Amino acid sequence: MRNLIAAIDLGTTKVVCLVGEKTDAGIKIIALSEAPSKGVNRGEVVNIQSVLDSMMPTIRNVENAIGERINEVFVGIAGQNIRCEQGTDQTIRVNPDDLITAEEINEITRKMYGTFCQGGEEVLHAIPQSYIIDDFMGETNPIGMTGKQIFSNFKLFIGRKNSAQLSNNVITRANLKLKELVLEPLASAKAVLYEDEMELGVAMLDIGGGTSDLLIIQDNIIRHTAVIPFGGNCITEDVKQGCGVSSRVAEQLKTEHGSCMSSLAQENKRVIIPGVGGRENKEISLKHIAGIIEARVEEILEAAVYEIEKSGYKNKIRAGLVITGGSSQIANLRQFANLVTGLETRLAYPGREFCDSDVQVCRPTLSTAVGLIVMGFEKMEQEGKRYNTTTAINYNEAYAEAVVEAAPAQAPAREEKKKSGFKFGDFFKQFKDESMFNNNEA
Repeated sequence: MRNLIAAIDLGTTKVVCLVGEKTDAGIKIIALSEAPSKGVNRGEVVNIQSVLDSMMPTIRNVENAIGERINEVFVGIAGQNIRCEQGTDQTIRVNPDDLITAEEINEITRKMYGTFCQGGEEVLHAIPQSYIIDDFMGETNPIGMTGKQIFSNFKLFIGRKNSAQLSNNVITRANLKLKELVLEPLASAKAVLYEDEMELGVAMLDIGGGTSDLLIIQDNIIRHTAVIPFGGNCITEDVKQGCGVSSRVAEQLKTEHGSCMSSLAQENKRVIIPGVGGRENKEISLKHIAGIIEARVEEILEAAVYEIEKSGYKNKIRAGLVITGGSSQIANLRQFANLVTGLETRLAYPGREFCDSDVQVCRPTLSTAVGLIVMGFEKMEQEGKRYNTTTAINYNEAYAEAVVEAAPAQAPAREEKKKSGFKFGDFFKQFKDESMFNNNEA
C-alpha cells in the first residue's frame, strides 16, 4: 500500500491539486494539476460554485495520473483578516512528582483552540512558544520534567470562522474529506526554508496573487505571522491603470518586461502594444513600467518591515529574508528587497528533492502546495498511523455511474414511444397469425 498525501491550494490566481508519496528516498510529488482560479478573492473563497468549476478538473487529472480516487485532502487557508495574538495557559498538576507527558502537553495545546475570540473568529493554529515549570523558565520541551504547575506561552493565529467554513464547504461539495486547514505561510515555510535559517532566525515573505504572507521563525519556533493585503494582482492592476492597457497585456508587461528597480531600466527601450479596435499602436517605456511596479513592491516590503518590527524579533533575524510566491519572479526583486528592508535576501522555491521524474515542482508558485504535502506527512508521523488518502478506482463502478447519469436523458424518448400507441411486438405478431393470410385469400 502506497504512503500518500493529497493537498489542494486554493489561491487567488490559481488552484493546485497534487499528491505526494513518501518512500525511503524521501517525499516526492508524483502527480500535479493546476488551473486558473475563479471565485477566490484575496485568499478567501467567495463563490463556491466558481471554485468548484476550476478545482474539479484538477482533481480528476491527478486521480487519472495516479490511478486512484482521492478521499481526503489538506487545504491551505489565507486571507487578509488573519492575525496573530499572544495566548497563555496555567495548569496546576494533580501529581507534581509524575513526569510531564506528551499527552499532557498536547492537551494544553488543544485547550488553547477554545480561547475566546471576537465575534465570528476562531483560533486556526496554536503554536507553543515556551513553558515555565515551577522555577524553570523558558523551557521549550517540558516533556520528562516534574513540577506543580505548567505556565504556557502561545502564539495564536486567528481568522474568521466564515472563511474556514467556506473552504470546508468547497471540499465537502467535491465529495472529499477535509483532513486539516493549514495556514498557508506555515506550509510555504516547510517547502522553502532550511533548518539552519529557522534556528538562526528568518523572515519569509510569500507574495501571492491576492495577498502577501509574512512568517517569522526563530530558534525553530514560529514567532509571528501577518497577512499583507497586497499581492501580484495589485501590481498587475497598477500597470493596467498606469499604462492604459487590458489586464491580459498588463500581466504580460509585468512578467516579461517588468522590473522593480526603475533606476536599472533602460531609458530609451520601449515596448510596442498593438492598438485596440483599429487604433494606432502604443509605445510604453520600460522605465515607466518599472516605476509603477517599484512603487507597489516597495509598499509590500515596507509593510513587511513594519510587521517584523512589530513582532519584536527584528534584531533576531540573523538569516535574513526569504521571498517566495509567484511575484517573487519579478526582475531585480532580491536587490530591491535588500535596499528596502536592510535584510540579506534570497529568492526561494521548493527544492529538487521533491521532484518526481515526470512532475517538476521547482517553481515559487508551488511553495504552498508542496508545503501542504510536507505538513501532511509530519502530522501522519506524529499520529503514528497511515491515512486513508486514496482508494483504487473501480472502473466498473465508474462505468455504471456514467450509465446511470446518462439514463435520464434517454427516458423522454422511451416515454414518447409509449404515448404514440405503436407497438413493434403487436406489429410483427400479425405476420405470425394464420388468420391474417386466410382472410386475405378469401
